[in-house]
Amino acid sequence: MEVLSPMETSALLLSLNASAWAVLWSLPLAVGFGWLLGTRRFPGHAALNALVHLPLVLPPVVLGYLLLVLLGRNGVIGRPLNDLFGIRIAFSGIAVVIACAVVGFPLMVRAIRQSAEAIDPRYARAARSLGASEPRIFCTVTLPLMAPGILTGTTLAFARAVGEFGATITLAGNIPGRTQTLPLALFTVTQTPGQEAEAMRLCLLSLVLAGAALLISEALSRRMGPQGVSA
Repeated sequence: MEVLSPMETSALLLSLNASAWAVLWSLPLAVGFGWLLGTRRFPGHAALNALVHLPLVLPPVVLGYLLLVLLGRNGVIGRPLNDLFGIRIAFSGIAVVIACAVVGFPLMVRAIRQSAEAIDPRYARAARSLGASEPRIFCTVTLPLMAPGILTGTTLAFARAVGEFGATITLAGNIPGRTQTLPLALFTVTQTPGQEAEAMRLCLLSLVLAGAALLISEALSRRMGPQGVSA
């Protein structure tokens, strides 16, 4: 394979960086939702579960448009941020991270929820009988047992974020060196005659990243035993 061009390198690094930040920012919330949906039953449980997983079934462009309505310059959230603090989210680097986080979040929650559902409740009951508080039980018993799902979900969410296109181009645009991720760069070169070699390199990069993430997810699931689950 030829050495990557500056545009290809920039798109690759931006995709990896945005996906990593998206996973890191959404991980605490995903752990909370995964634990809540997997271990508790309450009125509205089904509705909350459906809402969390809605980005899995929505067309990405629709998801991006909804984010734009919320976070755009005249959006419900974006306008106050712009007027009061001068913060503009749409068509910026942070918009790429937000789009990646939203599309990957359901995969992370799903894997963590499945891992939480597989935990034997007798462990928590035994800890309570020994006088452990609920926060201590969560940190020392529940969280370690959810670790396989957390690792699997994180890997899958990262892979999904790297391949995100529709929501990103709608919320963040396709600005080279700023918001142009790997899929957006591939879209750009396919619109230009004579750039078949660049298109093939970007396609191969996407395949390698996606395949590596799936292999890592499967390896983690197997290595960490029967509690490990995949989405």
